[in-house]
Amino acid sequence: MRILKLTEDTRRNLLEDLLKRSPNSYKQYEDSVNDIIENVRGQGDHAVFSYTKQFDGAELDSHSVLVTREEIDEAYRLVDEKLIRVMQKSLDNIRAYHEKQKQYSWFDSRPDGVLLGQKVTPLARVGVYVPGGKAAYPSSVLMNVLPAKVAGVGKIVMATPCGKDGKVNPATLAAADLAGADEIYKIGGAQAVAAFAFGTESIPKVDKIVGPGNIYVALAKKAVFGHVSIDSIAGPSEILVLADESANPRYVAADLLSQAEHDELASAILITTSEKLAGQVSEEIDKFTATLPRKDIIEKSLDNYGYILVASNMDEAVDAANEIASEHLEILTANPFDIMMKIKNAGAIFLGEYASEPLGDYFAGPNHVLPTNGTAKFFSPLGVDDFIKKSSIISYSKEALEPIYKDIVQFAESERLTAHANSIKVRFER
Repeated sequence: MRILKLTEDTRRNLLEDLLKRSPNSYKQYEDSVNDIIENVRGQGDHAVFSYTKQFDGAELDSHSVLVTREEIDEAYRLVDEKLIRVMQKSLDNIRAYHEKQKQYSWFDSRPDGVLLGQKVTPLARVGVYVPGGKAAYPSSVLMNVLPAKVAGVGKIVMATPCGKDGKVNPATLAAADLAGADEIYKIGGAQAVAAFAFGTESIPKVDKIVGPGNIYVALAKKAVFGHVSIDSIAGPSEILVLADESANPRYVAADLLSQAEHDELASAILITTSEKLAGQVSEEIDKFTATLPRKDIIEKSLDNYGYILVASNMDEAVDAANEIASEHLEILTANPFDIMMKIKNAGAIFLGEYASEPLGDYFAGPNHVLPTNGTAKFFSPLGVDDFIKKSSIISYSKEALEPIYKDIVQFAESERLTAHANSIKVRFER
């Protein structure tokens, strides 16, 4: 793994390199995605089933697109009972964490008859996209469905690709049922996003679409934003480890590889103040990679977006980490809590040598749907807030309005909005 001195040039080049991974850099796919969206919008079920046949090799119709209770029961029989129990434990942790995020309506009244407040309302219908195809991601099911459930969303519908036999991965189905998804549709790709955005004869229109996916799914979510809300446009996975000489190089290497194995565009970066640690981590990465089944993917990921950066001091390292704004940030230093207080930009922060990134992916409770590609500077992890909306509440008595109504009139007239001013004036006509 390449080892570089952290300088202004290396930091700038690194940031430019990482930005190439953004879905915004893949405009060559946008025409294809837009065609799919328009066809689904115009032709409904016919287009969805046609694309499912073309891309997934499955023959679906209005009777088979929806997963049945019998198929869910069959999934439970096919999934290892131990995995079901593990998912239940994970589910309990995720629910408990997100319960603490719940917001409630509030009202503040004054003696003069003014009442101000905020009304919190859960979204009526949410669509959850779960990737399928080559791999199954039951953890993504739990992380996307449970916050919506905790928020009180009226109906949670899920879309995930099926195989050529028309069946969905059993672990994905079991996770969806455990988490409380109301309906599961056997469709994937941009056509699933379009179906959720506009509705078809068989698939309901939703108010918001959440969940990760490939470049076609990401671009489709971007294209339908405005017709529906979305969580974010997810980019490839990434990890940044901040470490000093106290870190265990074997742990650091293992944690970097936990993200590099996702795909060739994944990013794994170590920033350390120790040249010795940098060399040791590089050696451990070579040893691990030689034995891991996803060796080819890991090597391409590290060749493209893997870096070990040696900083002059920890303040310089922290500045670089804040600029990169990584999806996952591990702090493996002698005093990780002190360093954490200096971090401004990160999706999820893992403190200490026993809080490795997969703990967050699967079990701890905080959401693993996180901002990528530097968007942690202004985005947050998926949470209960993503599934509610807020309405402002305003009520004034005549006694409260009278002392200030001329102020409002003056403000409105200064903007030449005379009808606004009149709306206030008429209430005090003699």
